[in-house]
Amino acid sequence: MVILLAALSMALLAMTLLPLLRSERWWIRALEFPRLQLCALAVGMLALEGIILDFSKAEAWLFCSIATACLLWQLWWIAPYSPLHGTEVHSATHVDGSRRIRLLSANVLGTNRQADRFLGLVDKHSPDIVLTLESNSWWQSRLDVLESDYPYTMKCPLENLYGMHVYSRLPLEQTRIEYLVNKEVPSMHAAVRLRSGDCIRVRFVHPAPPSPNESTDTTERDAELLVIARNHDREGVPTIVAGDLNDVAWSRTTRLFRKISGMLDPRIGRGMFNTFHAAHWFLRWPLDHLFHGPQFSLCHLERLEPFGSDHFALLSELQYEPANSKSGTNSLSRDDSDEAESRRKIDQGKVDGSDVPDPDGG
Repeated sequence: MVILLAALSMALLAMTLLPLLRSERWWIRALEFPRLQLCALAVGMLALEGIILDFSKAEAWLFCSIATACLLWQLWWIAPYSPLHGTEVHSATHVDGSRRIRLLSANVLGTNRQADRFLGLVDKHSPDIVLTLESNSWWQSRLDVLESDYPYTMKCPLENLYGMHVYSRLPLEQTRIEYLVNKEVPSMHAAVRLRSGDCIRVRFVHPAPPSPNESTDTTERDAELLVIARNHDREGVPTIVAGDLNDVAWSRTTRLFRKISGMLDPRIGRGMFNTFHAAHWFLRWPLDHLFHGPQFSLCHLERLEPFGSDHFALLSELQYEPANSKSGTNSLSRDDSDEAESRRKIDQGKVDGSDVPDPDGG
């Protein structure tokens, strides 16, 4: 048992320290995903060590120190995504239906054939905008029944697991489908006219994940997210960014996105809202995201019931409050090193801010 604990201690220490490296190799960055699971491992090890180790020996204190240090470090990253932490986005205190926007986003899984279950979610929760990811021509043929209630659409059916569709009750203006970093990976950009007549900007993204089967490093994913972040920082237009980012909320890249853009995360202080993997409760983390500018307050945020995909759908409702540009405050601040890192990653991805469309509703 002592040998087993020694091996587990070294493994836990390695998985904790490796993400500190600036390397963009997929297997190193992937270690940022299971921080909650590593916390559980550390707690289990501490319980086991307390039962079987002889604390008159130095090795017992060494093993416990390693597990405790790793636990505290992992908790530092994920603690903001718990109700024990203060919220970053204020809850809406009054009802203004004309300035509310309700978005249902879901990675439907291209091979999933349970479209009726997904359409049932749409019918039940009645969002203003439906965003689907991994939707191909088969899915489009099923989703088009929504057009009677959702007449404004953006369609990009692809068979490579990067197809995207948007169905909206609210008018979409200056719609653009762009391939910012990879010619096979689209993103969608539009201005949305709220019922009040106000216009906001939306960006829907699904960058390629870091994996041995997709991209062996995170260059493309990071560049796409950060060039959008820099665009928002420059324009300052009320914006919502949503989609499957193939990254966890607490990763170095997502934190850098928030620092550079100044956008807010409504999950902070409320919960993780883990959307992947729907079939394995012990391997879940937040891959599907919604970020927004400080001009919005939060009305509702919910992870929905499963519908056959490997992702859960995420339902978000925001209220646009133009008179109050500080509806929330970003808990992260940036410095010169963050600026330099974002520029480096964007340069590596060979993308420029001028490539990002700026729909504003005219």
